Amino acid sequence: MKYPNFWGKEQPDWRTKALLPASWVYHAGHRIRYASSRPKRAGVPVICVGNVTVGGAGKTPVAIYIADYLASRGININFLSRGYGGRQNFSPTLVDGDRHTAKDVGDEPLILAQHGITWVSPDRVAGAQRAVANGAELIVMDDGFQNPGLIKDLSILIFDGEFGIGNGALLPAGPLREPLFNAISRAHAAIIIGDDTQNLEATLATTLPVFTAKFVPIGNKGKTGLPVVAFAGIGRPDKFFSSLQAAGYHITAKRSFPDHHHYSNSDLIALRSESRKLGAKLITTEKDFLRLKKSERIDIEPFPVTLSWSEKDGFRAFLDKKLEMY
Repeated sequence: MKYPNFWGKEQPDWRTKALLPASWVYHAGHRIRYASSRPKRAGVPVICVGNVTVGGAGKTPVAIYIADYLASRGININFLSRGYGGRQNFSPTLVDGDRHTAKDVGDEPLILAQHGITWVSPDRVAGAQRAVANGAELIVMDDGFQNPGLIKDLSILIFDGEFGIGNGALLPAGPLREPLFNAISRAHAAIIIGDDTQNLEATLATTLPVFTAKFVPIGNKGKTGLPVVAFAGIGRPDKFFSSLQAAGYHITAKRSFPDHHHYSNSDLIALRSESRKLGAKLITTEKDFLRLKKSERIDIEPFPVTLSWSEKDGFRAFLDKKLEMY
């Protein structure tokens, strides 16, 4: 899904107010789920990279960064993901990038699998057990902060600095999965990605260590001024378009699709027709690129990103200290 415009308004409008009763029901269900759960330990440390809002805030790049760093220390890391948008909804599945598609396992797991062993399992406990049986010495969860089944040893909340917490209301009146103060009480740190235009650090730093980072493109050399037709099916496509402009691309047209959208043949025909008409190259996010069939990717350029940290050494020291006890 794409964020409704009113989710981003600082002052709640009539749509937010009309949906507040549904938000109360949602929150009550969330509390009952937590109260009735019997969380279990994986047997190895579990790091959860999550967020408070729905949609993308940058969890997957952070999960990859953490795993790459800890793997460089000789730790056997396995990723664990729900596999949102995929059809592997039962037993834990080991992701195979050569065999699986985004329709099988979701798009984020395909990205994770390029960096390490990745398990998809809606049942996080079962997925963690398979990872441990596979030899994992540490599990990095991409999302799952609100899932009460598996005990997390270290939980890190990711925030989009430009969006913050939107209008501050719970689903469906706003983008929050749970009240902010509830999430902060269970987290061990926060990472703000992008410019902190919502002044989040001032709010979070009273309770949590806060780190900041920005997305930077990988392999962008020589792309300045390149005309492109940009398309994306993510929670906040405008963030992708802004990143392209910051990287020097000349965007001739922007096309937005629902989050985790699976592109039809007619979608791609329309996009290719527009790119030819404008004399521009098609470009999309890495997640969208991996949702395409391999035969459909030929004339489309992905835009992979990585993180540039304000205090990389500080974040690594934080991880090292937290993991000393394990």
